Amino acid sequence: MNDLKYLKLLSKQYPNIPAVSTEIINLKAILNLPKSPEHFLTDLHGEYEAFQHMLKTASGLIKFKIDQIFTGVIDADKKELATIIFYPEDKLKKLKESEEELTTEWYKTTLERIIKLCKVISSKYTRSKVRKALPENFSYIIEELLHLKGENKNKEGYRDEIIKTIIDIGQAEEFIISLSNLIQTFAVDKLHIIGDVFDRGPAPHKILDTLQDHHNCDIQWGNHDILWMGAALGQKSLIATAIRTTLRYGNLDLLEEAYGINMRPLARLARSFYKNIDCNNFCPKLIDEELDQQDKNITSKMQKAIAIIQFKLEGNLIKRRSEFNMNEALYLDKIDYEQGTIKLDGQEYELNNTDFPTIDPENPYQLNQQEQEVINQLSYSFKNNEKLQEHARFLFNNGSMYLKYNGNLLFHGCIPLNEAGDFSTIEINGELYQGKKLLDFFDDVVRKSYSYKFEEKDYRDWLWYLWRGELSPLFGKDKMTTFCRYFIDDKSLHQEQKNPYYQAREKEAICNKILNEFNLDPEEGHIINGHTPVKEKKGETPIKGNGKLLVIDGGISAFYQPKTGIAGYTLIYNSDEMRLISHKPFVSKEAALEGGNDIISSMRIVELKKKEKIADTDIGEKLNNKINNLMELLQAYKKGIIKEKYE
Repeated sequence: MNDLKYLKLLSKQYPNIPAVSTEIINLKAILNLPKSPEHFLTDLHGEYEAFQHMLKTASGLIKFKIDQIFTGVIDADKKELATIIFYPEDKLKKLKESEEELTTEWYKTTLERIIKLCKVISSKYTRSKVRKALPENFSYIIEELLHLKGENKNKEGYRDEIIKTIIDIGQAEEFIISLSNLIQTFAVDKLHIIGDVFDRGPAPHKILDTLQDHHNCDIQWGNHDILWMGAALGQKSLIATAIRTTLRYGNLDLLEEAYGINMRPLARLARSFYKNIDCNNFCPKLIDEELDQQDKNITSKMQKAIAIIQFKLEGNLIKRRSEFNMNEALYLDKIDYEQGTIKLDGQEYELNNTDFPTIDPENPYQLNQQEQEVINQLSYSFKNNEKLQEHARFLFNNGSMYLKYNGNLLFHGCIPLNEAGDFSTIEINGELYQGKKLLDFFDDVVRKSYSYKFEEKDYRDWLWYLWRGELSPLFGKDKMTTFCRYFIDDKSLHQEQKNPYYQAREKEAICNKILNEFNLDPEEGHIINGHTPVKEKKGETPIKGNGKLLVIDGGISAFYQPKTGIAGYTLIYNSDEMRLISHKPFVSKEAALEGGNDIISSMRIVELKKKEKIADTDIGEKLNNKINNLMELLQAYKKGIIKEKYE
């Protein structure tokens, strides 16, 4: 039996036999509800509009339900219904602007269809859970509509009069909007973001705003998330890297407008030292020509200025943290500044750009006075930016290196392996780490970097290692060749060798080994990854290890799509199946509204499962534990060990 103190504490919530009995009955009933849907997305890379569309459509799940339920409805009407549910305010406005008048009959038909769909989608949840999600203004009426049985002849007139009155008093559109938002909420109960919200795309801040408001989501950190989390803590190498990457993709507005970070000091530094300097290699990557020539020029100069600051800061960090074993990333002291060459591994290479106005060849890693002032100012801005700190706090509090959820293992990058397929080992302070222990160590370090950020011991350097270290589970490569890509034309020096994990994961035995390492059942569990775009157009499949591992990064980022041939994968895990969805590039919300077009390219069933119930899930395990505790409390009441209380 539980400790008597605990049972007495529990009795304050359930003070008598009727109260505890009611809760036991309720929880046992919940265990028999179907498992609720999970939605998996990864590598969003700032592509807010595409992300929003995937969220609103539940990656095609809502459209799939519409097709299932309304078998006798023509495709055009089903497409219109779907678009109304995804973008209710915008679609209603567009319909009213068209020549067709929205008739009473149209409102009646639309309301009835949306109510029917909402009934089906919300049927997996308890009345209590549904009630909590209802909009306050219409909660009573919507609850009545959702729980009226269609076969109940006694209440046909009651139901019809509710819908008629909604239309007569001009509230039909408000109900359509409210019900559509409910459908979006109920379509997916749990959202998993498997890393990399930041970089490349223009609006990671909007994605994070959305995630903060989501009813139930978790995040497995990606290397680009760690980059910005470390920058938000004031880690200067990561600040320089975050700014350089943002400028690389022409997203200066993200820094200046979204986060309000003052970039003028860096611009002044760039104009002062790089005014007549060749910065062609630093021209921003753009999907469309959004920047005029003047903006391109200053962005290129700023990018080169911050890149040199980054290389200096990284060099000093590498020398300070010898345990990182990253001496191969020391470049500036290997340059012959007179000859314009660099010697790497005993071989000399010509530099394609030899203008280094801020580097002292005698002390190449020393920041000059202006560079030091700029990075100090940027560090202050990052650490004291309210919006960025809010987003960083959300990522620290809701994220993790990996997640075990309902028998599956979720992580962004890799579990570092050696060529033999064994877990790679790293020695830290005399202790060896590998496999699960290594990821647990890094998870602990990330949390300490945030919790101890004002203490003398600095854990933030480990965030930089996670960004680009050889045995970082988030990076998964032997080195990062940023300097070589900028300054050396020989492409052999641009190569970044992937960790052996990425080949080994094709084998079922390796996947089973990893699942066992994390105490998960290889017969039932799956590994779900992001990080490496799947090149579908070259015949690569996202399904690895005989179905044990799923890679759902297929190029949501517009910069990847020419290589992948698609616009990403998402995954839906329902009560009876796992469904992998391939996406076409998202054009715009306007295109979706105009033509009702979706971005679903194909769906494939990864695995058909027995109909799973809440009892089969992690939540079910917690509920069973609570039931056992309540049963003990019930016995304590019956035996008189604890006295019942009645008001």
